[in-house]
Amino acid sequence: MEGLIMNDVTEFAEEIINFQKKNDLTDADVAFGTHLSVEKIHRIKENSYKPTDDDLKRIRDFMKTK
Repeated sequence: MEGLIMNDVTEFAEEIINFQKKNDLTDADVAFGTHLSVEKIHRIKENSYKPTDDDLKRIRDFMKTK
């Protein structure tokens, strides 16, 4: 999977937020489903952390299951 540039991180954060709204999920729900920390999910959403390829894969795979 391709890494993200900073502008794409913001778009990915919006994607996560919209996914959470649509499925009524908290950051804890996403963290549990992806096996990532809640802190990492928060930091991705606030654009203070650039997700690794593994982070991206875990989140995208989780989003496909809902």
